[in-house]
Amino acid sequence: MSTTTRRAALNFPIGMELRTAPRRMTRERMRWYVDLLPTVEYDDGLVHSGAGTIHDDDAYAISQGFPGIIADGMISTNWLSSLLFDTFGKDYLTGGRLRTRYIASIYEDQVVVCVAKVTFRNVAEDGSTEYRFDIWCEDDTKKKLTVGEARVRCSAG
Repeated sequence: MSTTTRRAALNFPIGMELRTAPRRMTRERMRWYVDLLPTVEYDDGLVHSGAGTIHDDDAYAISQGFPGIIADGMISTNWLSSLLFDTFGKDYLTGGRLRTRYIASIYEDQVVVCVAKVTFRNVAEDGSTEYRFDIWCEDDTKKKLTVGEARVRCSAG
């Protein structure tokens, strides 16, 4: 579906929930985020690791009171951002905002669903539509893990 077709089809009422398919948090996903910063800093084409953290070292995470490594919060933020991008395309990139807060740890093999619930919708005189959302990531028991707010302005036509 083209962006224009997708935009024309968007008519989300207040209270509607946009939901992703469930995703399993894997150790591999967790490592991608942990290894990214030192790898980018070295910029030599090799993967580099930093000192052990709660995100990549089970023994260290346990010593800090966790049952094992936990996911970096940016993973859930990026998954929420992907939900908005997949729904709104370029309009999200040019007219969107996202703010998140991490309220519970996400562990290896935990199943996560991202949700955006429409809380506001306004069609402006120029034909653009502004949406506001409560957003969150939840586990398979519906426990919220990451929460926040988002806003997207969809251009007219």
